[in-house]
Amino acid sequence: MNELDPVIHQPARLQIMSALCQLGERARVDFSYLKDHLGLTDGNLGAHLATLEARGYIAVEKEFVARRPKTFVAATPGGRQAFHTHVAALQSILQPK
Repeated sequence: MNELDPVIHQPARLQIMSALCQLGERARVDFSYLKDHLGLTDGNLGAHLATLEARGYIAVEKEFVARRPKTFVAATPGGRQAFHTHVAALQSILQPK
């Protein structure tokens, strides 16, 4: 049986990874989109993104768009694999024996 990933298992990080893993492999979203989509504050989202980035599950890129700073976020291949493994572990818990 696969084990639950304690980094991904936290509810907000699970939502972040779920949102990112639904995108295409090379797709990314901006910080504001994630914040609004998940209903998190700037500080809360920033802290969760830092945790996921430190683990290598996401890539964070900062760019200037129309002379304004923007932060973009994408799931890494390792992050996608960790998310799918975590989901498989959840499914195995929920399946009747």
